[in-house]
Amino acid sequence: MTPEQVTHIIQQVVGPSTNGRKAPVDVRQAGRKVRARTAGQAEYIEAIRANDLVFCSGPAGTGKTYLAVATAVESLKQQQIGKIVLVRPAVEAGESLGYLPGDLQAKINPYLRPLLDALREMMDYELVKRYMAEDIIEVVPLAYMRGRTLNNAFIIMDEAQNTTVSQMKMFLTRMGWNSKVVVSGDTSQVDLPPHTKSGLIDAIGRLRDIAGYANVVLGKEDIVRHRLVQEIVSAYEEGSKKKR
Repeated sequence: MTPEQVTHIIQQVVGPSTNGRKAPVDVRQAGRKVRARTAGQAEYIEAIRANDLVFCSGPAGTGKTYLAVATAVESLKQQQIGKIVLVRPAVEAGESLGYLPGDLQAKINPYLRPLLDALREMMDYELVKRYMAEDIIEVVPLAYMRGRTLNNAFIIMDEAQNTTVSQMKMFLTRMGWNSKVVVSGDTSQVDLPPHTKSGLIDAIGRLRDIAGYANVVLGKEDIVRHRLVQEIVSAYEEGSKKKR
């Protein structure tokens, strides 16, 4: 996320909560706590706290990734979980990892950078490095999740609109005891091949009757980036409607 977005999100603006009081996330950044800036963001934070499986969809700039990482850091700090796992599918704008130079780590790094950037906004750089070395924080491409069971973990998947249905099923079934999963994505920016159904869109409908699952939809009113981002999103939405 951009520094501008981070600055907006961490401002001490009170978001609505179920009891009418302030409900900041217990993560300090520059002496301030992360707080929801909109009603939708407050609903998102409360959903994560109340459920073990949360899906969040919405346009760019609504804090989907940042707030998920913030609540994960909060859970780790409060010793509610013992590990944070950050996951992303390696699909972006029609390109594949094979086109990137360097070894595997160099190829993967650009895809995982948004998650790392959010994490490093909330924790000291040296502490992040130590936690990653000790496997307390793990940043991993989706393809490397197969066959694993993650217990006592807070697992976040970003850019979930770029998973297939089978990939989403594989990811969700990695969930172990005392674990929490947050899945976020923008259903208007699917970069999968034509005629390939998005695992995020499929799962939102498929899981709706499961207890312990919550689905939060953020809108352009929840965008906290530059004011032009809201107008850009609106322009693309209007363009899509005219084509129908």
